[in-house]
Amino acid sequence: MIEHRPFHSLGAIRRDWLDARLHFGVGVSGRADHPPLGPLYLWNDDEFAPRSGFGLHVHRDVEIVTWVRSGAITHEDDAGNCARLVADSVQVISAGAAIYHAERNEEHVSARLFQIWLRPRTTGGTPRWATRVCSRECREGCFITLASGNEDDVRAGALPVNADARVRIATLREGMTIKHELPMPGSAYLVADHGRLDVGSIQLAARDGAAVRDEAKLDLIAHDDTDVMIVELLG
Repeated sequence: MIEHRPFHSLGAIRRDWLDARLHFGVGVSGRADHPPLGPLYLWNDDEFAPRSGFGLHVHRDVEIVTWVRSGAITHEDDAGNCARLVADSVQVISAGAAIYHAERNEEHVSARLFQIWLRPRTTGGTPRWATRVCSRECREGCFITLASGNEDDVRAGALPVNADARVRIATLREGMTIKHELPMPGSAYLVADHGRLDVGSIQLAARDGAAVRDEAKLDLIAHDDTDVMIVELLG
């Protein structure tokens, strides 16, 4: 089953510096009929205005995967990590018992990102932070694993997450078709970033999402150049 979640139907949080669209309902935010999918309980499509962002704040017992789509985000945390994450960068935070961090757009242009939250397999522990770049060239026409709870993926270069999930991205060109197999239990969530995409019989517009359940494989057809990000559930 593939459930279409059009961009215009998503919940929203709007501040003078933030425009966030919520693919999942979390607490009083987002839509109650857009429930979590296994450990995946938050996927936000965020735009930060220039010279803005979140100051120092705390997270506990959550795996946070951030993909920068355009612009740049500056990360700082209480473990001494500091980095400027440019477009095509992914960041993973394993919050563990607690991590305090700030996430700001210090640039003169807006920053766009996806932020994904996963429930961890185990709670507590020492926080971890890591980042990597994944260029369009290396992901063109195929999915590249950015972060994963699978040890084989991590040995192959994916950033580790303490969750039963795998985060992947592909760049598809107009007219490109790929058949993508899903791990059991055949559940995933995907978003077409900036172009139209067919997922089986479902037609996604730019920034639409699709919740997938009990599907062994997906037939993807790109009608425009687009990035496709997917979170696959593992076991």
